Amino acid sequence: MWYYISMKISILIPVYNEKESIKKIIEKVSSLQLEKEVIVIDDGSTDGTEEILKSICCSDRKLSVIFQSPNKGKGSAIINGLKIATGEYVVIQDADLELDPSDIIKLVHAIDGEHAAIFGSRFLEKKKVSPLSLLANKFLTVLTNLLFRARLTDMETCYKLCKREILTAIGLRSKGFEIEPEITCKILKRGYRIKEIPVSYNPRKTGKKIGWIDGFKAIFAILRYRIT
Repeated sequence: MWYYISMKISILIPVYNEKESIKKIIEKVSSLQLEKEVIVIDDGSTDGTEEILKSICCSDRKLSVIFQSPNKGKGSAIINGLKIATGEYVVIQDADLELDPSDIIKLVHAIDGEHAAIFGSRFLEKKKVSPLSLLANKFLTVLTNLLFRARLTDMETCYKLCKREILTAIGLRSKGFEIEPEITCKILKRGYRIKEIPVSYNPRKTGKKIGWIDGFKAIFAILRYRIT
């Protein structure tokens, strides 16, 4: 266990208009007791998040921040963050506090020699999720399982801890939220195994939500990466 915890982990935090939570998420991630680098990618925020990040940068030299403008999408932010990541493993952390950064420690401890990626599933344990969100996630996950012969419970999870060399080799291209199914599908299509462990989940009540258009994009992405 301690061998794996000593591995360097690159934590990518894509951010768009999260001025209310950005300081707290950086504090929580920075306090994790593991060898890490924290890379924040601001995706053209217009609500004051950019100014907050610039202020934090001045006082925390260990924090790397990328500013991309105009807004290009979560996928674009992750791809740009991956370009400067140096850790053996990479994990994505959303800035909205729906997922608890302390669970990243659990993901790291779950690393073994058999799985290329560790996913933090929001649905392995019972959570309070709206019926519509649950149905959408289940549909996308079942579709992925059928097409790629997998047994996942949460394909859309943000918590995907994966070897950096694999993420750079699979050639990520998605600019928006469809980056989630692209990562999952490309890992599975290349024959890599994915392990899931339960993580905590506190869905936001207000603010940005993934809409039905994003759902259709995710379906298209799953079908596309099965064929291509």
